[in-house]
Amino acid sequence: MLENDRTQPDTSGQGKFALVSIRLPVALTFAALVGGLVAGILGAMAGAPAAVAEIAALVGGLWLRALQMTIIPLVAALLVLGLVQMILAARVGTVARRMLAILVAAQLAGAAFATVAMPALLRAFPVPAGAEAFLAQTPADVGEVPAVLDFLASLVSPNIVAAAAETAMLPLTLFFVMFAVAITRLPQDQGERLTGFFHALGNAMLLIIGWVLSAAPVGVFALAYGVGIQSGSGVFAALGHYVVTVTLMGTFVLALAYAVAVLGGGIGLMRFAKAMLPAQAVALSTQSSLASLPAMLDSAGRLGLRASTAEFVLPLAVVVFRATSAAMNLAVVYYVAALAGVEVSPTVAVAGILIASVISLSAVSLPGSISFVVSIGPIALAMGVPVEPLALLVAVEMLPDLMRTLGNVTMNVAVTSAVDRSAQTGESAAT
Repeated sequence: MLENDRTQPDTSGQGKFALVSIRLPVALTFAALVGGLVAGILGAMAGAPAAVAEIAALVGGLWLRALQMTIIPLVAALLVLGLVQMILAARVGTVARRMLAILVAAQLAGAAFATVAMPALLRAFPVPAGAEAFLAQTPADVGEVPAVLDFLASLVSPNIVAAAAETAMLPLTLFFVMFAVAITRLPQDQGERLTGFFHALGNAMLLIIGWVLSAAPVGVFALAYGVGIQSGSGVFAALGHYVVTVTLMGTFVLALAYAVAVLGGGIGLMRFAKAMLPAQAVALSTQSSLASLPAMLDSAGRLGLRASTAEFVLPLAVVVFRATSAAMNLAVVYYVAALAGVEVSPTVAVAGILIASVISLSAVSLPGSISFVVSIGPIALAMGVPVEPLALLVAVEMLPDLMRTLGNVTMNVAVTSAVDRSAQTGESAAT
């Protein structure tokens, strides 16, 4: 199953904000993608009636719109919940604040790397011919680059309802960040009522998007049929190119984890690598950070990290952060931007780094398919990149998700080592 293929049970206080459990047809969706592409290719070769492609476009378009309509309310609810949990965690003590600081720094570094490296990689190894068929459902006016002053003016909307109607993600994200901070400053009873509202809203929206994604095999097959008709067999090369390039961005976070362990945790490279092997094996076999938690605790013990630190940091890291999210989500956005011919200005690129890091909080404890849409859709909307190709790319997310889980698990233990060393240094200085 994908990273967090179902909503997870209570972990490190998460039970207070428990989300509904959803099962998704991941393997069937992948099979529908392949089947739809093959059917489209064969249909083009056999001269299938145009009406078949039109019906497929209608079915796929309806499913795509149903998927899009859930993005704004679901992101709003989950972003507020994620930020509230992070702020409350930071209040626990110095150890929590150190952990969050390291994780935020690692996520920003990954996002910055993807912003520079992904466009360069796509220039060196361009998207294969035929991939433009993924844009079949994309509106023609996507990709307009705003001037710098217009972009800065768009950061604040005078009407938050209108911003939601226009899917203006930058002002919406800024608003809900402030809203979450404000909730934590309210009297406890008022804060709990508001948090409970967003908790209920998030669960309701998860049920709706779960219903929509349960029909993913039908929607993906219909969309893939249209792509196969237009692009032929070259689409498989495009999908392979996409998987490899996006996964490469995740390898930076994986390498960064080793650097954090060596430089921040003071652990030898080979010793850390050897201790991580059991946890990494579990991560690759389960594709779930939570399922890898016992193995991560074992790896921390092998490294001689204090149990008090590991038992606090690791469960909290599993709940609050996904180290690879910002880098790999931005990589997907830049890939779609290359497909659509969208030029990302430096100002928009910086905004993308920040919003990708913030939005990653909204994907906690979600099935991989849902977190793919919830995390990447808002970033694409904020950067003026079409979201329509995500409906097909989600079907192959099970492959890059291997790197997501591997990088997350390795970074979690690396951060634990850095926090443990920092805590011991602080204790020594105090005495």
